[in-house]
Amino acid sequence: MRITQVLERTAAMKSSIRNSVIDFSQMTTSCVAVVTDVVRDGQPVIGYGFNSNGRYAQGGILRERIIPRLLAADAEALLTDDQTNICPFKAQQVMLANEKPGGHGERCVAVGTVDMALWDAVAKIAGQPLYRLLAERYNNSQADERVYVYAAGGYYYPGKDRRGLQDELRRYLDMGYDACKMKIGGATLDEDLRRIEAALEVVGDGKHLAVDANARFDVETALEYAAALAPLGLKWYEEPVGPLDYAGHAQVAAAYEGPLATGENLFSMADARNLIRHGGLRPDRDILQFDPVLSYGLVEYLRTLEMLTEQGWSRRRCIPHGGHQFALHIAAGIGLGGNESYPEVFQPFGGFADDSPIENGYVTLPDLPGIGMELKAELMPEFAALVAGTV
Repeated sequence: MRITQVLERTAAMKSSIRNSVIDFSQMTTSCVAVVTDVVRDGQPVIGYGFNSNGRYAQGGILRERIIPRLLAADAEALLTDDQTNICPFKAQQVMLANEKPGGHGERCVAVGTVDMALWDAVAKIAGQPLYRLLAERYNNSQADERVYVYAAGGYYYPGKDRRGLQDELRRYLDMGYDACKMKIGGATLDEDLRRIEAALEVVGDGKHLAVDANARFDVETALEYAAALAPLGLKWYEEPVGPLDYAGHAQVAAAYEGPLATGENLFSMADARNLIRHGGLRPDRDILQFDPVLSYGLVEYLRTLEMLTEQGWSRRRCIPHGGHQFALHIAAGIGLGGNESYPEVFQPFGGFADDSPIENGYVTLPDLPGIGMELKAELMPEFAALVAGTV
């Protein structure tokens, strides 16, 4: 058993939207295919991966460092001890050979993208949906048959007014979601409060609405928003300050009694541990949004979960950023608290299998071996050109 090819290409993930910090009109992602010599149903097993939104395509790092290391490795160096499957843990060691610790830059995204494709291939070789394989290995075989998801949207669109925001949130509720998230920090506090009031008219109660500042604020501004948001009883207040401003985050946590959410812009177990140690987070209410794909993959995410357990946190406080099928399988297989979802943006990469509707805020997972990319019709053409000639 061996990996015969690792292919990559850059694909557009652009949308005419913005949050408080960036617009997504030029956003890209890397698509990766890991081709093996294992044959199932007369075709080689191929694992697919891509990186989550918010970080651009990683073509240079993939082509110049990550992929050559994988292809140059002895086949046995990438396999489980019994040589019956690929070992993502060994593959990570190979991918990070000769890399200095710390200063993660963009390499964490490149490695995480390949990691997704590796786990897709691993589950396909094992003949299991990924979430069931993960449950057997890391959760005493206890898989969640359905996963809680919320609709992330509420971006600032050109010409979009409060009525447009309300129409968007109504569509999410009609799709089956029971909670939505909207952006703040891209307007004045007064205007954002009017937007939040308009959203609450649609979703009903604050517990059905989260707000996301995307790390825009300094501490003073974050505290001003916290004081204004406190009476609303929101689901959570997300990324009020910069991701590495742990002391600033602790100040916000001390002043704001409601739930906070953060972590999507931290890219290693060590950074996550510093957040837990110094960020003032409260394990009885706050939400951790570490994104496996952006932070060296599931291999590193498992280390992060081990650290959280040691620090007294439940896995159920983790709701990953990313809004895609890989994170959904991780949530179901390892017993997380839910998963983000992008019903109308970052398509075709956001969202889940076409035949998995949202019902009362929950989604079920398909039984297809692997992650199930093949069950998302608009997504597969992104990989078809990549693997043309290999099947």
